[in-house]
Amino acid sequence: MPRVPYVFFDIQVDGRNAGRIVFKLYDDVVLKTAKNFRELATGKHGFGYQGSLFHRIIPNFMLRCAQNKRREVPAPRAVTLPKGTARAFDGDCVPTLRVWSTEISHHDGYLDENFQLKHTKPGLLSMANSDPNTNGSQFFITTVATSRLDGVHVVFGEVAEGFDVVKAVEKIGSLSGKPGATVKISKSGTVLDRSCSPSRLIAGSSGTN
Repeated sequence: MPRVPYVFFDIQVDGRNAGRIVFKLYDDVVLKTAKNFRELATGKHGFGYQGSLFHRIIPNFMLRCAQNKRREVPAPRAVTLPKGTARAFDGDCVPTLRVWSTEISHHDGYLDENFQLKHTKPGLLSMANSDPNTNGSQFFITTVATSRLDGVHVVFGEVAEGFDVVKAVEKIGSLSGKPGATVKISKSGTVLDRSCSPSRLIAGSSGTN
């Protein structure tokens, strides 16, 4: 059985290299969602995550990103958070959701594949959305367990390596969500194992080591 590749993002903060995050995707539970994310990471269809920004960062909650250079549309709906914590999805404008998949497309996005996986720990990958069945390129990385998002956002992966990079980026955030620096995905693609040796890069990745 062929090995399922990990996804990597190389992160820059204000133009300086901040490290690499490697994600394990849950293909066995949410195959279509994982496939969509992986192909956006590799830029297989001519667009993807490389060059995109983490535009919303809230400490003790999440880091959010969307595919870059698209027209603006309303951001995902609000969720209830502890007192004193800013909302993550509060109607600001972010790049529109563009997806490659036609199997699961529906209006402006694609269907919620399932909600089997829960937001039980830090470092989970989950789809952001504006309403049910409006998934696309927007995703977020949790920095704490967030059960209030269960049944609303589709969990599809986790950080396998580089959670220290996630935590460093989290410190740049604010209660309003506005980052204190520009956090960019400088390179993205796939690797055969999470050790990220240059020889393990897969042909067709957006970036090179």
